[in-house]
Amino acid sequence: MIDLDQLQFIGSGLHRPECALARVDGTLHMADWRGGVTLLASTGDMVTVVAKGDFQPKPNGIAILRDGGWLLTHLGDTDGGVFRLTPDGELTPFLTSVDGIDLPPTNYVHVDGQGRTWVTVSTRLQPRDLGYRADCSDGFIVLVDDTGARIVADGLGYTNECLVHPETGQLYVNETFARRLTRFDVSGSGNLVNKTTITEFGEGEYPDGLTFDADDGVWITSIVSNRVIRVDRNGNREIIVEDSDPDHIAWTEAAYQADQLGRSHLDKAAGKKLKNISSLAFGGPDLKTVYLGCLLGDSIATFRTDQAGLAPYHWHS
Repeated sequence: MIDLDQLQFIGSGLHRPECALARVDGTLHMADWRGGVTLLASTGDMVTVVAKGDFQPKPNGIAILRDGGWLLTHLGDTDGGVFRLTPDGELTPFLTSVDGIDLPPTNYVHVDGQGRTWVTVSTRLQPRDLGYRADCSDGFIVLVDDTGARIVADGLGYTNECLVHPETGQLYVNETFARRLTRFDVSGSGNLVNKTTITEFGEGEYPDGLTFDADDGVWITSIVSNRVIRVDRNGNREIIVEDSDPDHIAWTEAAYQADQLGRSHLDKAAGKKLKNISSLAFGGPDLKTVYLGCLLGDSIATFRTDQAGLAPYHWHS
């Protein structure tokens, strides 16, 4: 397990860098709650692109586009959607409704190697913390491809990050408050089939972000407990990093079991160093540097590992 003293921090003054993506040139792309994306170069230089105009989205998940710019999910209080942001700050709607309904607050967006876009909505409930329940199952996944947009998986337990594996082509998704990692096969038409539970998580573990390593492992961040967990191909789990406070875990677990978990339990940074980590990315020249996005910090935690990551689709984009 990585010792907390091995953690380093890069960047400063970041605004809710919930989602962090790394590229081969050493640049980190991070969601910026002010309404855009912040780029952090390997030199330490930072540039922020904020949407022009009166409407500033609240970006939760981001995806890097091959032809420049990004897709952003809008995690509004009552409204959602996916928007395209250009490098010069122009913002245009990409997806605001599906199957005849306006998108609720929208969690994550991912563009795979075929150029298909996958979007997650965690819950239809308002306010969203009503979905912080083990039995909540109204999250869904949207696919946008050449034929249009449609819901391809429904009835999920607070759908969070989802990724298509670059080698197997299967889609993995975290169901945060159902506390499980789920995998689907993707049919030729893009439908999600053969739903499989890879592993279930325990006390204090709420899977949020995920990425893949080069040895068929899935690396997952757990909010609340500040854990990085590796899940192997057989569903076995190993804690890579942990910065948990036992009292905070007990408090949140009691609330979760009583169906009373709320924003107050997620809005407290109870770790010694980590500030409610929510996403992770492998980067560096050898893909052995891990970067941790977070909900409550203003910088990015990073550490080195012997395990190489699997290059994501946007690595060379």
